[in-house]
Order: sequence, then C-alpha cells, then structure tokens
Amino acid sequence: MNENGQHKVMVVTGTRAEFGLLRSVMHAIHAHPALELYVVAAGSHLVQPAVTFREVKAEFAIADSIPMQTAGKVGRLHDVESLGKGIARFGRSYDMNSPDMVVVLGDRIEAFAAASAASVGGVLLAHIHGGDRAEGVADEAMRHAITKLAHVHFPATNMSAKRIVKMGEDPQQVIVVGSPAIDGLDAINPMGDGAYAELGSPQVVVLMHPIGRDDDQEAAAMQTVLDAVNDKRVLVLHPNLDPGRRGIMNTIESAPIEVQVRPGLPRDIFVGLLKRVGAEGGALVGNSSAGLIEASAIGCPSVDIGDRQSGRERCEGWTMHADESVDPIREALKLALDPNTPRSDHPYGDGTSGPQIASQIAQVLSGPESGKLLRKRCMY
Repeated sequence: MNENGQHKVMVVTGTRAEFGLLRSVMHAIHAHPALELYVVAAGSHLVQPAVTFREVKAEFAIADSIPMQTAGKVGRLHDVESLGKGIARFGRSYDMNSPDMVVVLGDRIEAFAAASAASVGGVLLAHIHGGDRAEGVADEAMRHAITKLAHVHFPATNMSAKRIVKMGEDPQQVIVVGSPAIDGLDAINPMGDGAYAELGSPQVVVLMHPIGRDDDQEAAAMQTVLDAVNDKRVLVLHPNLDPGRRGIMNTIESAPIEVQVRPGLPRDIFVGLLKRVGAEGGALVGNSSAGLIEASAIGCPSVDIGDRQSGRERCEGWTMHADESVDPIREALKLALDPNTPRSDHPYGDGTSGPQIASQIAQVLSGPESGKLLRKRCMY
C-alpha cells in the first residue's frame, strides 16, 4: 500500500498482442481510487528494435522493464534461459516496488516468469484468461501452471471458469469477467480509405504464428496458407517471437511481390483493419486467437488453421476451422465469406472486463481475508 492508502497493483505485459488486451485493465486500475497502477514491460517488448516497448511507454508510466529474450536466439531451449532470467529479475522488481498484487494474462513465458516469482516471493497473483484450452502449443501447459500459482482468477467464459474449479481452485476466487479483448472494440472505427489502400485493400489478412516446430515445418505451413489464398488480395502480418518464427519469416520474405507484408500492427489499427476487411467481405486467415475472439465480435469472419487454437471456444459461423492443407483452407474460407452462413454470438462478455477486474481487485485487497489467500489449498 502506498502513502495515500492505495493498493499497489503491478500489471505485467510481455508482447504487443497481450498489451492490447491489457490496456483496458490498466486504464481501469489507474482510474480506480483505491488502486495505484504499476506497469512492467517485459520480454518481447524489449527485443530490439523494441518498437512495442515505445508503444507501452507512450500510454503508461513504466515502473520497471524486465529483459528476457535475446535478439536472434529463438527456440525452446533459449526460452528456458529467458525464463530463468525473467524469474530472477521479477523477484528483484517485486522487492523494489513492493506490489500488493501482480496481474498477468494468458500463457506466455513472460507471464509464467512473473507468476513463478510472485508465488515463490509471497506476492498475491491474479490471472486473466485462465482455464482456456489452446492445445496446439506448449504454452497450454504454462497457462494451467499459472492457474495453479495464482490466487485470484479472472476467466473469460463460464466454461473456462469450470475448468479452473476442476483444477482445485477456490470457486469464490474464480470470477468470470469476459475477455478484455472485447473491451473498447465499439469505439474503434473501421480503417479509412487511404490507410486501407496503402495496405493493398486486402481481401484476406494472414496472421500465422509458429507452434514450436522446426523452421522447415513452419515454413511449409506458411507456404500452404499463401497457396490457399493466392487468388485474393493478401496482406501478411509478421508472426510473434515464438520458436519457429524464422521458418515463417523465410516464407514471407520469399512471397510474391503482390503480397503485401507488414510487421505487427498496434491494436487499434489492427482492429480497424479487421472491421474494414469484414465490411468489404473479406476475412482473417491464420491461427491467432484474434480470429476467434476479436474478429467474431466485430463482424469479420475468420479461418482458424491447424491445431494452435484447438479446444478454445469459438463462434460458429464466424470462425471456420481448416487443417494445414490448401483445399480445406479454401473450402473453409468459402464458407466464412458466404453471407448465408448462420452466425452465432460470441461467449466472451460484454466489453466491461477492465472495470470489472479493477473493482474485484480492490475488493480482494481491501477485504479482511486477503492475507489468507497466499496460503493456497486444493479444494477437493
């Protein structure tokens, strides 16, 4: 607690995509009279040229930065080294800043490092988007490990909440808030004509992330996607920094000249692009969770390729699944773009996750039982 009687809440962000989801949570914590926001930028934000770190710094005061990954070192064993560095540095940051609670989202190594340090260091931990299934990557295990380290849980859906309770967590500390990915979507306008034309007026936006395979396998998967959409105007966005990125980038760098290629886009621009693509009768194609969550909420159909999002809840009609083969991808895209395809509602909340999370954190930290939460018990 600070000198003004506010509880110090540290929110950890490690990537541009996850920062986009956490922004509404950070703003809500900052606005809450009982809370003081501490933002820590870690991991991928700090890999040179560190463009995304500057995006975080432009919007929030940064209490600390935690370097983990090293540029050019990609692979699961390099991730082990990065994880170890991160745990040690987070421990020092907690000692320096004395947070009353640490907040992490998802399943990446940045969140796992912060969660591990909080658990061992005796700091209350809140976890957003726990209980989800995304079986196609090794991060699935880290998501559930973070759940077992966390003291307070903010799942996005009722189904995810049920999984957390089945893992032995206290039902009273499992609070369904929806996904912060939905927060603020209504306030973002579709991309304007000029910016859309500069990106090649795409009919299809491709966003494929690696799933931990070797570079040749990832390159082949990316080539299959490009072959499947080669009759469309295509914009390809760079993948994240997970193992296998180099293979995907090799394919992107050898793509035909008519394929537009851009690095990852800031969230507001990305959402505005998807709104425009959806309005133009296009789709998002790849294996990003944005295809299952944000895209379905804003009316942009998507094709989910491969196993990366296997098990995650999806909106029937808005998100079509396809194996990593040309013909299934083309058939799924055809169905996604068909205006007669029945569409279901998404299960990810009403767009008020950030304020709900801030309010619940304030209640937990001001409650008489907050100190007892550190002593976790399995509830079965």
